Amino acid sequence: MTVRAVPAVTRAVAILRLLGRHKTPLGMKAISQALGLVPSTSLHILRVLVAEELVKVDTAKQYSLGMGALSLARTALDNSDFPTLVQPHIDALSRRYPVTAIGVELPNLEHMIVVALSQTQAPVRLHVDIGSRFPALISATGRCVAAFSGQPQAEIDKRFRALRWHNAPTYAAWRKEVETARRQGFSIDRGNYIAGVTVVAVPVLNVAGTIAQTIVSVGISSQLDRAASVALAHDMQDAARAVETQLG
Repeated sequence: MTVRAVPAVTRAVAILRLLGRHKTPLGMKAISQALGLVPSTSLHILRVLVAEELVKVDTAKQYSLGMGALSLARTALDNSDFPTLVQPHIDALSRRYPVTAIGVELPNLEHMIVVALSQTQAPVRLHVDIGSRFPALISATGRCVAAFSGQPQAEIDKRFRALRWHNAPTYAAWRKEVETARRQGFSIDRGNYIAGVTVVAVPVLNVAGTIAQTIVSVGISSQLDRAASVALAHDMQDAARAVETQLG
C-alpha cells in the first residue's frame, strides 16, 4: 500500500523526534536549521504542538517535549501486552548475567523502540532509556530482523548499506551472520556496533512466524565471554518462547 505524505504531519513528527533526541530545549531557529524548514513553517507547527500540549515553550522561547507526549507514550505502552509480559523475564536475565536486558518493539524496517528495560547490577553498565530508538537493522537485533521479518531482500540490502557501525562487517559477512541467526534462532554482536560491547538478540515471533519484538541483552565484552554469551542466548530463547505463548 502506498501512503501519501502529508507535509504538515511529517514535519510535526520530525519536530517531535528532534526534541525527543535533545536533553536541552531548542530554539525555533535551531529546529528549523536541523530539519531544513522555513522558520515561519516551524513556528506555525510549534504553536499547534504547544496548544496540544505535545510541546512546551519557556519564557526564552525554547522548546521541549510536553507532558502530552508522555501521556501518549504511556497510553501506547499500556495498550501493548509485550512490555508487561517480558518484564519479569528481562529482570531475571539482568540478575543472572552482567547485562542490561531490554524488550524491543519492531514496528517497521526503519527503527526499533525500547519498551521494557532492566538494568544490570554490575558496576559498569550501558545507559538505555525506555523510548530509545535505534535503526532496525543494526547490531544483533538487525540480523534477527533480516532473518525473520519476511521483508524483500532488496529493501533490506538498501537499508543495510546506510547503517553506521563502529566496526562495520562486510556485506558478505553480514549475510552469513543473518543466515546463522535464522538457523540458530539468536544473534551475537561482539564489538561491531559499539567497540567493547556485546549485544545478544533473540526474536519474539508472532503467529505468522515473523519477528514482532526482540529480547536484547547488552553488556561489556570483557564481562561477557563467548561461552557466557551463548548461555545467555539460550536463556533468552526460553524467555522469548514463554512470551510468545502468552501473547498467543
